[in-house]
Order: sequence, then C-alpha cells, then structure tokens
Amino acid sequence: MKRYFLNSRIGPEGLQAPLATQGDVIAQIGTGEIAGDGEVIDCAQIVRGGGWLMPAIIDLGVFAVDRRACHAGGIARVGLMPDQSPVLDDPGIVRRAALMGKPELWVHPLAAATQGLKGDDLAEMAINQAAGARAVATGRGWIADSGVMRKVLAYARDCGLAVIAHAEDGGLAAGAVATEGETAMRLGLPSAPAAAEALAIARDLILVEETGARLHFRQVTTAQGLELVRRAKDRGLPVTCGITPAHLLLSDIDVSDFRTYARLSPPLRSDADRRACLAALADGTIDVLFSGHDPRGPEEKRLPFADAEPGMSGAETLFALGMGFVHDGTIGLARLFELLAENPARILGLDAGRIAPGLAADLILVDPGKPWRIDAEAMVARAGNTPFDGLPVQGKVAAIWKGGKRVG
Repeated sequence: MKRYFLNSRIGPEGLQAPLATQGDVIAQIGTGEIAGDGEVIDCAQIVRGGGWLMPAIIDLGVFAVDRRACHAGGIARVGLMPDQSPVLDDPGIVRRAALMGKPELWVHPLAAATQGLKGDDLAEMAINQAAGARAVATGRGWIADSGVMRKVLAYARDCGLAVIAHAEDGGLAAGAVATEGETAMRLGLPSAPAAAEALAIARDLILVEETGARLHFRQVTTAQGLELVRRAKDRGLPVTCGITPAHLLLSDIDVSDFRTYARLSPPLRSDADRRACLAALADGTIDVLFSGHDPRGPEEKRLPFADAEPGMSGAETLFALGMGFVHDGTIGLARLFELLAENPARILGLDAGRIAPGLAADLILVDPGKPWRIDAEAMVARAGNTPFDGLPVQGKVAAIWKGGKRVG
C-alpha cells in the first residue's frame, strides 16, 4: 500500500515536499502524483504547522524491550544488550529476541561476545549472526583477559560484525558505585578513578590496530577516554563511541543526596569530564546518542545508594533531551539525527536511519519546539526511574511509523 505524507518539513534539511512510501520502504520524495488507492497523511492535522518528518530513532544499547516507551520516544528499532535472562549467547535465544517486538518494534540482538558473558570462552558468533545478531557485545562488563578480547575482535572481524565494548578496567572499577573524587569521598561511596575508562580504551585500541576489527565503545564519558578515541579516529582506526544524555547533562554532584536514580553505569563523572563530553559531541568524536534504557522498579532503586541497581529509564526522554543540545547551539538538527539514527544504522548494518528512497519507512513526526515537563509518574515505561524528573524540555514526538505503518 502507498502512503503519502503531506504538509511537513522532510528530514533535517527541512525540505518542503510530499513523501511517499510503498509497502515498508520510502518510495519517493517530492515527486509523483497521489494515487486514488493510496492513504494520505496530512501532518498538519497531527502537529500544528505540520512539524518535521524525520527518520525514526535507532536506540543502540538498551537493556529491556519496552515497546510503549520506545514508541513514545520515537524509537522504531533497538539494539538489545546481551545482558538478559538467559544471556544472548545461543542462536535460539538470539532468534527469539529478534522476533519479540515485530512488527511494531524491531529488536536487533547484540549477541554475547563470550559464553555467559563470563569473559572466558568465545560464543558462537557466526551461528548467532545467522540467527539475527547484528553485533556482538561484552555486556555490562569488561573482558579482562587481553588474549580473549583479541580473539573476540578477530572472530567478529571475520564475521563482518562490530564489537560493542564496555570501557572500564575491571581491576580498578570492581565494586565501585561512583567516580573517585570529592563527592564520593564525602559520601563514603566505593569509588574508582576516572582513568579506569581510559585504561580499558587504550588496551582495546591497541588490539583494534592489530586486528582491524570494528569496535564501538558503548559509552565514553571522560576527557581522557574521548581524547584516545579522537586520536584513534585521526589514525583511521574503525572505532566509534556513544553516550547517554545523562553523562552530558549531569555530574557526580547530582548524587550528593544519595539519589539512586542517578546511580548509573558507568557512574557520573566530574563536571570537567561532562564539559569534555559536550565538546566531543560537538566536534564529532561521539558517534551515537542513546538512551541506555534500563527500567528499574522501587525494589531495585529504593535502597542505599551502594546497594541500588544502576540504570535509568531513558527511551521516552531521549529525543527531547537531544533537542536540548540543538536549542542551546551545541549541535545542529542534522547532527542530532546522525547521532540518533544514521550512525546506529551504519554500525549495525541496517538499511534505515535516513530519509532516502529505498530505505526503511521508519519515520517520526516531531514538534521540535513543543515545551513539556518530564514527569516520572506519568511515564509509560515499565518504571519511571529517570534522573530528569521535573526537568522542563522542548521537543516532542507526535507520531511514529514503522515500515510505513503507524504504530504510535
């Protein structure tokens, strides 16, 4: 079936032209007549003024499949971390994960790099790839054995898969719930130096240089770590990195009242590191902005800080928080959608993430200036554990289409 989207600006460039989809792909932009049997979607009837029709978000690195939260936040595809129960290290489990959200939400499993995520024996990457895995990942943990990590990178390279790595030296970060500094010392929290991130990154970059494998650091949150990635890119290494809005907007000061909703992994950093992250967002060092969606109920969050589980519910707020960086001039709208859609699609090898003929008709209609306030109690996610409760934001997703069909 053909669908025609009218009266909206198309893509980050703001092209004012009709867009047509055929089946589940984009057919054409700005040309062609409206057929009598096609469905006409007048965007001006959904958003005052028509809004902007943009590629749907691809959220690379979530810990839970939360369809309602994803659709509310404009997310049509997720890269699911292997830290599930059971772990995504078996083709049958990977296949079930790949099918669980279809057709309204596509789940792209990130298969475990090692069996059980234990960091010892390699998982069967090629078989898991055939079952639907789009990348392999180390999960929430770091592979301490350099020999194992070298084999992971080499095997993934031969399979044509990217490796998604957690960047914290386990020897330094084990048992830590905060970043070493004044705040952690004053609160008496177990902490690790920020250098734990840079040490892990440095080791893995040496192995990338040797193997030629594609490596994506799921989160890089320190000035030292970002500088290593920046230099690696300058040398032409196939390295990318991501970050969540929390590490761009919050610092370790935000845990001063033992707020467990700000208990994250990696932990919040110093304000100097936060500012370095904003600079890296602006200069292109950071490739992906993602939610880190990990809904946690009160039984996991209403505990002493050191006992609470890390994680935040971020799918619903990702676009609005990202628009904040556009409104304050840190990045432009085109750059935001590179971070949210185009680059994640490229890392996972998906024909999506941009508005172009032949690509997936995964679209969102947004009102980039609409003001609203984040309300944890009103969130549709499984749990509203957001550190941004009460924050006023601008930018709202009004509708989402997956494969040309409206799903939210």
